[in-house]
Amino acid sequence: VQLQASGGGLVQAGGSLRLSCAASGLILNEHGVGWFRQAPGKEREGVSCLNANDLHTYYAESVKGRFTISRDSNKNIVYLQMNSLKPEDTAVYYCATTPYYLCSNSGSDYEYWGQGTLVTVSS
Repeated sequence: VQLQASGGGLVQAGGSLRLSCAASGLILNEHGVGWFRQAPGKEREGVSCLNANDLHTYYAESVKGRFTISRDSNKNIVYLQMNSLKPEDTAVYYCATTPYYLCSNSGSDYEYWGQGTLVTVSS
């Protein structure tokens, strides 16, 4: 199983980025998928997650109304659309999957992790 996170980059505050999490060896439709981030010197934080049935999503308070998680089942990709980016959103973003249908904002519930993609928001 491999998860490939991509789409990070350098953007000015107020800008947008769309992160992608592509999976091989695993069908994302059958698993909870989460996005996490870790800024330098800080603990890893759960940003957003999506249950396998797409009926439940979670967003951290700090990103509510700005980030949207979605799934393209045909492409086996989960996206994180990030709008109105702030300098405090700067971090390495990781996608991960749980071994079951539910998602969680706790990293310990996740089985597979992507390699991370760096998002830098300049002020």
